[in-house]
Amino acid sequence: MTYLLLLIGFALLVKGADIFVDGASKIASALRVSPMLIGLTIVAFGTSAP
Repeated sequence: MTYLLLLIGFALLVKGADIFVDGASKIASALRVSPMLIGLTIVAFGTSAP
């Protein structure tokens, strides 16, 4: 049971990070932030946070 919960938690963590990166990138694009700045800040934070 513990391993199942561990796998579910890990999957939710990865999916949550993916949703965060997608949402933050869309918001930054709507605010006309350059793609380079999006890549250097938002995506870097979202991929390293988990």
